[in-house]
Amino acid sequence: MKKKLAKGNSLQATTRRWALLFLGPVVAAFTIGFIWPFVQGIYLSLCQFKLVSDARFIGFDNYIKAFQDASFTHAFWYSALFAITSLILINVLAFAVAYVLTQGIRGSNIFRTVFFMPNLIGGIVLGYIWSMIFDGILSQFDTSILLESKYGFWGLIILMCWQQIGYMMIIYIAGLQAIPGDMLEAARIDGATPWQTLWKVTIPSVMPSITICVFLSLTNGFKLFDQNLALTAGQPFIIQPDGTTIKTTEMLALNIYNTFYTANSSSQGVAQAKAVIFFVLVAGLGLLQLSYTRKKEVQQ
Repeated sequence: MKKKLAKGNSLQATTRRWALLFLGPVVAAFTIGFIWPFVQGIYLSLCQFKLVSDARFIGFDNYIKAFQDASFTHAFWYSALFAITSLILINVLAFAVAYVLTQGIRGSNIFRTVFFMPNLIGGIVLGYIWSMIFDGILSQFDTSILLESKYGFWGLIILMCWQQIGYMMIIYIAGLQAIPGDMLEAARIDGATPWQTLWKVTIPSVMPSITICVFLSLTNGFKLFDQNLALTAGQPFIIQPDGTTIKTTEMLALNIYNTFYTANSSSQGVAQAKAVIFFVLVAGLGLLQLSYTRKKEVQQ
């Protein structure tokens, strides 16, 4: 008995040592690559600096300037509208495509591949491709996507949907295929119509997939940068009475980028403060959404 206990304790000690050996590099990499830059970023948001080594602590002045910046406020509401619109369209269309492709139609695997392929193309490339497409179409109306903010908004929506629908479709297909056949069979036996089965059985059963897709759509909508830069670069412009410029199709990430690389000597600190606000906003909305949708999930 004593030998068995000693052997068990020795095995636990060995397991603990190996666990530390494998976890150590991961923790170190996470600390160096995320924790330390994040903490330093919060500190720099409270400083005025050109270089990190020249940072001078000034308190919350950068945050005050960020909230007083009309372009940042516009970018926030523009990004919120874009995120909500793209979230609805992407998830409705992705679920519809996934639902059709799980009904046993011929060539479904080919269609899945075709729908997923746009997700493999980089955002910058997509932006330039679609800018040429849109300008070719709008040239017939003597206008450009860079001259009308409404065209820029819907251009970004179309681009985002075209890129993301295939990816979300794969997640929805996995959720639909995981629904037990007995549940669907029982609904049919009970006389449920296809529409009732969809709303009462299928959708509640794929809530885990909906949770993931809504989270990804929401955060991706707010974080959009490269497509925004390549497609519109924030244009067209509006000159305010006080002389400031607002880029009507500029989203939050692009606004932070443009603020950081302006010629103003204090712009880096303001941009860093905007980045911290941006992080809190996206993280907070993401956590609220996860908390809400997870409550809707049902145990099978």
